[in-house]
Amino acid sequence: MFHKCSIAASLAMTAIVAVSSLATSSAYAQIKIGVVTSSTGPTSLVGIPQKNTVPLLPAKIGDLTVEYISLDDGSDPTRSVTEVKKLISEYNVDAIIGPSGSPNSVAVIPFMAEAGVPMLAPVGTAAVVLPMTEQKKWVFKTTQNDDLIAKALVEQMVKLKTKTIGFIAINDPYGENWNRVFTELAAKNNIKIVANERYQRTDTSVTAQTLKIIAANPDAVLVAAPGGATVLPQTTLADQGYKGQMYQTHGAALPAFLQLGKKKVDGTILAASLMLVLPEIPDSNPSKKVALEYIGAYTRMYGSAPATFGANVYDAGLLLQRAVPIAAKKAKPGSKEFRAALRDALEGTKELVATQGVYNMTPADHSGFDERGRELIQVKNGNWTLLK
Repeated sequence: MFHKCSIAASLAMTAIVAVSSLATSSAYAQIKIGVVTSSTGPTSLVGIPQKNTVPLLPAKIGDLTVEYISLDDGSDPTRSVTEVKKLISEYNVDAIIGPSGSPNSVAVIPFMAEAGVPMLAPVGTAAVVLPMTEQKKWVFKTTQNDDLIAKALVEQMVKLKTKTIGFIAINDPYGENWNRVFTELAAKNNIKIVANERYQRTDTSVTAQTLKIIAANPDAVLVAAPGGATVLPQTTLADQGYKGQMYQTHGAALPAFLQLGKKKVDGTILAASLMLVLPEIPDSNPSKKVALEYIGAYTRMYGSAPATFGANVYDAGLLLQRAVPIAAKKAKPGSKEFRAALRDALEGTKELVATQGVYNMTPADHSGFDERGRELIQVKNGNWTLLK
């Protein structure tokens, strides 16, 4: 009797250990996500809030624990490529969030596509997803496309009876795509671009370019640049006495634009995320709740509210939170099959409410924002206000 009981107890204990082992294995199953930000260098005003957002991303998705490997590219596209290759070959990541800058993201696309690793690009330029190609089908953009923002700005220009405009853009993929999109929209709405200038992200003077714009005497001027580079053309124009209406893209949607520009940027009109004017957004807007949760968590951790650029990384986490469980039903993380399934799941995202709008991805649209992802905003007395 004792012998039979011992065997039964032993078998029972073995079963318990086996179940416990399976549970432990499931609980500690892991997915690795790489993050590349420009938290130093010329793009740091964009990259710092993005890097700071990484600790706020979901630590567990379904039964999978998530490990985030965060690297800094120093705002250098060459370093972006190096860090992306490292994440793919050494860390075996299943997806990458980043890089922060438009040139940086454009530079790494071929390597992401070759490795078959989905990329969630928190950048302004639509050039990372348009026109769609075999390589770009691996890229998903977590910000509004240029045309969505440009249409809102041009509609406002038409409303104000703007006939001529000066255009000055950063000399990189962000500026070039804005030149393409805006030139086409301006022509369709009988707005003549009378000056078209470029400058470098690291320039400390744009006097020559702005003097040409002033000589052309446009009704308004549009600056197309991201981050800290948005301020210099506008403050220079103000110093030179330009009195026309100033416009900015969603690249100017950061506290530093107000802090650095001060009174010289008062009156600026831009189309950007509802995060800039949340108190004025009705509670019925589904993104308001998500944005408030993100801002609250960020503020508790760092003592100040984030720039909207950080939200682009937070939204990448929400997209992965939706897509990973779907992909995990088809293959195990760490495999080529899982990454392909993850790409497909991201492309199938429907009605995902995020901090800045609602995502609806399609094979042709890897940004997924509609008009719910933008608001017309004006700077008044040093603050963002909803333009009504």
